[in-house]
Amino acid sequence: MLAGHLVWGLKSSSATGGTAVASTPISESGQAALRAGADRRYRKCPRQSDLSTVANKVKGTGRNSHLNRVIADFYPGYFAFVMATGIVSVATYELGLIRIAWILFPLSIAGYLATWTLTLVRLLRHPQRVAGDFIDHRRGGVFFTVVAASCVLGIQVVMLARGFAIATVLWVVGVVLWFCLTYMFFTAATVRAVKPSLETGISGSWLNIVVATQSVSVLGMLVASRPSAWLIPIQFFSLSMYLLGCMLYLLIITLILYRILFFTMHAREFTPPYWIDMGAEAVTALAGTLVISHVAPASVLYKFVPFVTGFTLFFWVTGTWWLPLLTILTIWRHVWMHYPLEYTPRYWSLVFPLGMYTTCTFNVAREFDLDFLIIISRCMIYLALLAWLVTFIGMIKTLCQGHLGLDSYT
Repeated sequence: MLAGHLVWGLKSSSATGGTAVASTPISESGQAALRAGADRRYRKCPRQSDLSTVANKVKGTGRNSHLNRVIADFYPGYFAFVMATGIVSVATYELGLIRIAWILFPLSIAGYLATWTLTLVRLLRHPQRVAGDFIDHRRGGVFFTVVAASCVLGIQVVMLARGFAIATVLWVVGVVLWFCLTYMFFTAATVRAVKPSLETGISGSWLNIVVATQSVSVLGMLVASRPSAWLIPIQFFSLSMYLLGCMLYLLIITLILYRILFFTMHAREFTPPYWIDMGAEAVTALAGTLVISHVAPASVLYKFVPFVTGFTLFFWVTGTWWLPLLTILTIWRHVWMHYPLEYTPRYWSLVFPLGMYTTCTFNVAREFDLDFLIIISRCMIYLALLAWLVTFIGMIKTLCQGHLGLDSYT
């Protein structure tokens, strides 16, 4: 306000054109009138206390505006933090690094609750933004991380705490969310009037659909490992989800390969979610090992085990093929093309496949008696832990700076 008065004064003085004012003598009555006018203008000027009050209000409004923007732009794929932390915890537990597994366990729980809270607040305050993201071909796939995060946390609960009741609740949540998100997303993508080209509309984030499907299968098999009247129905449902996930992967990866091989790939376009090309196959292989190990020979479902056995090894082999290629492309992006390596929440989509590949390789080796493969898991776990630690440090730094490392995401 004070600045406004100063600017108005400067403009008023400049309006004279810089000419001198006549030096005509002013009478005593005129001088008194000028002093009275000056006193009135002075009384209208804000006092220092008033300026402080206004400044505090503006500052508070700025903080609210910043918080509102953070919520409005909140990345729905932040559930990948829970996925990455959870599966790395499971991998360390299976490989005997028990203390690390238990350190990561509460971080998964805290991340799950915090991400749910921010997601629900965003849904309530910015429903149009959420809907716009969900129906977008480039961004809709990341919403399936909520399904995978729920199920991976359930796997952690079973493996570390033997909490089958809590894991069952998380599995039911995952199943309900999977049905809702799957049919809403595919319906919206189908009936949308304006659609992007394959070059801009497909990315690795679409494979979160496969990861979500197979995560439901994995946790379902673990939940059904305890005798109950629902044993066969849950195992049949989990087997069906496994087969459906296989089908979805083969369809989506075909489109992704076509986009990678026949369209120009810029460094900024090769985002971390492309690592889900390998992560989706790893979780598929893990789901297959659990089907093989949990379906009893006397079960009516046992006739499907030989088929699942071959398919499981097939997906582990192709996932292993992806690992060197994705590593080379990541080096090309950051070393050859000099793309800046800075934290974004999408990097959790790189950490998760490393942890999942470690876990699935250990289970493939154990289930197929291929002990020589365990050395791969024992090496990969340290790479997964390093990737998790670096990404976690980057996330903490951005949080301390007052933001969540948001960017335009695909």
